[in-house]
Amino acid sequence: MPALAAAPETIAVAMSGGVDSSAVAALLRAQGHTLVGLTLQLWNQRRLAGHEGMPESVQGRCCSIDDVYDARRVAEQLDIPYYLVNQQARFEAEVVKPFVSEYLAGRTPIPCTLCNNHLKFDQLLTTAQQIGADKIATGHYARNHYDETRGRWILSRPADHSKDQTYFLFGLTQDQLSRTLFPLGEMQKPAVRIMASEAGLNVATKPDSQEICFIPGGDYSAFLKAYLDEQGEPLPDSSGELVSTSGEVMGHHGGIHSFTVGQRKGLGLTSPDPLYVLKIHPDSHQVTVGSDADLMTRELNADRLNWISIAGLSGDETIRVSIKIRHRHTPAMATLSSTGPETVLAIFDEPQRAITPGQSAVFYQDDEVVGGGWII
Repeated sequence: MPALAAAPETIAVAMSGGVDSSAVAALLRAQGHTLVGLTLQLWNQRRLAGHEGMPESVQGRCCSIDDVYDARRVAEQLDIPYYLVNQQARFEAEVVKPFVSEYLAGRTPIPCTLCNNHLKFDQLLTTAQQIGADKIATGHYARNHYDETRGRWILSRPADHSKDQTYFLFGLTQDQLSRTLFPLGEMQKPAVRIMASEAGLNVATKPDSQEICFIPGGDYSAFLKAYLDEQGEPLPDSSGELVSTSGEVMGHHGGIHSFTVGQRKGLGLTSPDPLYVLKIHPDSHQVTVGSDADLMTRELNADRLNWISIAGLSGDETIRVSIKIRHRHTPAMATLSSTGPETVLAIFDEPQRAITPGQSAVFYQDDEVVGGGWII
């Protein structure tokens, strides 16, 4: 079990309606803390349902109305006050619109990281302070502690590496880490479900949400079209050429928003060997395609950095780290160096496949998160 404060505290629990955050609430309640349940209402799940190209079903997505109902029911079972905090306007402004802009520019952003970095933790801590809570607790699988020697809060991977969510949390500030509890950091997921079941929570067997809350079916292109249509805006014409690595025109496409680095399907090209998207050129609207081997590269540049275990890099300083370039990517060893006040260059020991602009690059030393940034 996690080592929490010895004395009871007032803690705001971020309740998503899933088993993890519900188990956190049950655990902290049993430990004698005074709790307040908070759910952020971020997106109207019915808003674009059934629009051309969009499914009617809203099942399987996080932050749904059903999730709000489940969170409220758990709060009632545990006899703790519960509040629904409407943040739909801010979510659209700080997550959805930047996502749309990035995708139209030929990059592949991560909405969940944007949400954590710019909205969830900021708003939860603000609301917690307003209601007199000392800290917030979430159901994320991660660990944090204060290192007296370095004088910094440290974010680390959880005991259950299969559920590691630190990739999505690299943007947390020192202040946010100091006021956040991750009670599941030392636990394995099966044990969390058992704990929820023993507490009598109906969500104990609830499946984990798999889809991004505002993109049903994971069809980004369909969402872009539906969202822009709703806004009364035309889909920008970014049609152009499909070209080889030598610049030979191999075909044409209907828009760069339909592609992401590493993509194989939907190219509309006939070739004796499989072809993949290698690079998207937003200025010329060209999309470069090539072989799977062409996707391999050793260099990565990142900006908009956030440092956690160190204050940053300066001058000619280099450090050895392992880097995740996708949530499910196995961290790969690299040498990291500064290229400017807000930029770094990583050179991997071994080539990595499909390093994708717009995605996060998170730097680790063993289980500690050194920091992270956005691939450019």
